[in-house]
Amino acid sequence: MLSQVPKKTPRLRRTVARPLPPLAIVGANVEARMCGVTVTALPDGALWVAESKALIVSDLHLEKGSSYALRGQMLPPYDTHATLTRVAALMEALAPEIVVSLGDSFHDGAGVARLAERDRELLQSMIARCDWVWVEGNHDGRAPETLGGAVREVLHLGALVLRHEPTLGVAPGEIAGHLHPCAKVAGRGRSVRRRCFATDGERLVMPAFGAFTGGLNLRDEAFDPLFPDGAMALVLGKARVLPAPQERLLSD
Repeated sequence: MLSQVPKKTPRLRRTVARPLPPLAIVGANVEARMCGVTVTALPDGALWVAESKALIVSDLHLEKGSSYALRGQMLPPYDTHATLTRVAALMEALAPEIVVSLGDSFHDGAGVARLAERDRELLQSMIARCDWVWVEGNHDGRAPETLGGAVREVLHLGALVLRHEPTLGVAPGEIAGHLHPCAKVAGRGRSVRRRCFATDGERLVMPAFGAFTGGLNLRDEAFDPLFPDGAMALVLGKARVLPAPQERLLSD
């Protein structure tokens, strides 16, 4: 398991370019091969596995706004509805047979109880349309199972292994979340910082999908045990996924 993750570490450590994993740009999406399985990175920050008709989202952090409000920090209370609406739109477009929420689906274990009625109804209607799997996260544990669906610590999807926290060392076929990767990319005299998928062709770390979630720079040392030779960033642009090689990535 990965423990405390530093917020940022200003450094440039890995400078040797690694051969890029095989990718295919298909319209607004990027396809990659992992253990013989094609996975498609979508501009919304979700992953589509056509072979299994599986839609994967990670780190929704539903009810983060209401969690902060309990501690006196008032945020607009619309994050849950905005996040669920985006998932619902993807389901409408792709008609998945399986939806996997890859951990930290709620910001805390009591988040389920704070759901507004309209959001509870929307979420349960989505769960009823397919095989819905909640992967246990470090924030929410098994709490989401009260809404329906199945809860798993680890989910095997063919050759792919889905879990919330990435494992240390070599893990071919692993798809994980938890770290909320983002990329700061240089280009045209300026830089931009956006959420991203991170992959070296062997494993993949998902971006956070939730409306109020932040990100950890892919150049941070927390990613070193996962990608010792560096990783490709599949950056979420406004309407497309943009591959960015290691040498274009900046520290914060």
